Amino acid sequence: MKLPVYLYGHPVLREVSENITPDYPGLAQLLADMFETMYASEGVGLAAPQIGRNDRIVVIDASPVAENFPECEGWKKALINPEIEVLDGETISRSEGCLSLPGLSEDVKRVEHIRLRYLDENFTPCEEEISGFLARIVQHECDHLEGKLYIDHISPIRKQLIRSKLSNIINAKIRCDYPVKYAPKRKK
Repeated sequence: MKLPVYLYGHPVLREVSENITPDYPGLAQLLADMFETMYASEGVGLAAPQIGRNDRIVVIDASPVAENFPECEGWKKALINPEIEVLDGETISRSEGCLSLPGLSEDVKRVEHIRLRYLDENFTPCEEEISGFLARIVQHECDHLEGKLYIDHISPIRKQLIRSKLSNIINAKIRCDYPVKYAPKRKK
């Protein structure tokens, strides 16, 4: 089932997510719904806060960008309670977008090499080192679990320059090709 993607300004996107346990109800269906939502929105990753859940769950299918970034070939995974360790302090700036910030993209500096620890959908512990654009995707999605968005990594000047676009998202003055949930109206 396609779920609405929560957009910039919604409070759930700024909350730190909670670890989940093997008795999490309906996990298999939730993961299937998250993948379906991600594909319908033409994304390569989706974190639980983006569908209104304060849980440490991420789904990624990086295959659509594998032509330009070979490390992404066949990388389709559900990440439960993921943790990232930086292995290389060198940062590379690349353009990023986000389903929760439709119509925007900004250059973001991120490290190129990380160690990822997570549980798979069967709660089997996994660990792997990843690099390049795949590391960027994982860092972007895991940021969501910490209540961070990619625009938190841009300069104050850049943020000022996109302020009106951010305001349009908050005030539901944008259109999306996928189901969305806007931020609740503020009381005046």
